Amino acid sequence: MSAPLRLSSEPVGDLVEREARHAETISYLFRDFHIALPKGTMILRDESLARRTTLRVGGPADLYVEPGTEDALASVMELCSLRSMPVFLLGRGSNLLVRDGGFRGVVVSLAAAGFSRIEGEGVFLRVGAGARLKQVAVEARRLGLAGLEFLEGIPGSMGGALRMNAGAMGRWTFDAVEQIRVMDHYGAIRDVARSAIDVEYRNCPLLRQEVAVSALLKGDPAPPDEVRERMDTYSRKRWESQPNQPSAGCTFKNPSPNLPAGRLIDELGLKGTRVGDAMVSDVHANFLVNLGRATARDVLTLIQLVRDRVRDARGIQLETEVEILGEDSP
Repeated sequence: MSAPLRLSSEPVGDLVEREARHAETISYLFRDFHIALPKGTMILRDESLARRTTLRVGGPADLYVEPGTEDALASVMELCSLRSMPVFLLGRGSNLLVRDGGFRGVVVSLAAAGFSRIEGEGVFLRVGAGARLKQVAVEARRLGLAGLEFLEGIPGSMGGALRMNAGAMGRWTFDAVEQIRVMDHYGAIRDVARSAIDVEYRNCPLLRQEVAVSALLKGDPAPPDEVRERMDTYSRKRWESQPNQPSAGCTFKNPSPNLPAGRLIDELGLKGTRVGDAMVSDVHANFLVNLGRATARDVLTLIQLVRDRVRDARGIQLETEVEILGEDSP
C-alpha cells in the first residue's frame, strides 16, 4: 500500500515553462536577499530540510534564510510577497513532515540570536519566536515563576508552539500567553492581546496567516525549588513514555480528550508496524519513528495504513497533528 501521488495533468511544455519561471524567480530572490539583508545573514539554496527536522526525512527548500532582526524578516516577507513566492516559517522542525520533493519556495527560520531572547519582566517573560521551549521553562524556574514547566518537554520553539497551540501535561501554550507580536506577509508588525486571539486544539488560526515574532507569557510566583521538582517530574514521565528514535512527536490528534490516539492504535496491535524504516513506536503508539533510512513516502504510507486500520476497526477518522509540507518526488 502506498500514499497517493499527486500527479499533474499539465502539458509537458507548459510544465517546463512554469519550472523555468520558478527557477528564475528563485534566482532573483537569492540575489535580492543578498542585497537587502545584513551581511552575514544565512541564505542557502537547495537546503536539505531533513537535517532541520526531528524526523530526519524530506527534500530541500529552494531557499532557506535566517534573518536576525525584525527589519530583516520584514524585508524577506515583503520581497517574497512582491514575487508571489510561498513562504514557510520553520521552528525547530519537531512537528513537521517534509515530503521527499521538498518545498518549492522560501523557508524562513527564526533561529538567529535576535529572535531567541528570553527576558524577565516581573511575573512576565518576553520570549522571541526562535527561543527553545526548554530554555523558556528553565528561565522561568530561575526567576521563580510557575506555570510554564510543561514547556520543558516540548522539543520546539516558541513560534512553533504558538502556531499549533502546543501542549503537554494538561496545559496548552495559550494558557500562559498574555500577548503576541505578529508580522503579516508584507512586513507590517502589530501586538495582539490574548483576549483577541481565537485558539483551538493544536491550532491558532491567526498564525496560519501571520508570523509570530515574540510572545509575552505570564507565570505565577513560586519558589524555584518547587518549580524544579515539577519540571523533574515531567521530564521523567516524558522519558519513560516517549521513544528516543527520531520522530515528529505525536502524529495524530486525539479524537477526544478521553480517547487518546495512541491508545486506539495500541489496542489494534499496531505497535512495531513498519513501512521501510518508518515504524509505529513500540514505546508510544502515537509516535512514528525513523529507524535510520526512512523516507517521507515511508512515513506517509504508514500514516495512511494506521488511519485505514483505525477507521475500519473503530469507525474513527484520525486527523494528523504533524504538519505535512511540500510535494512528492517526481
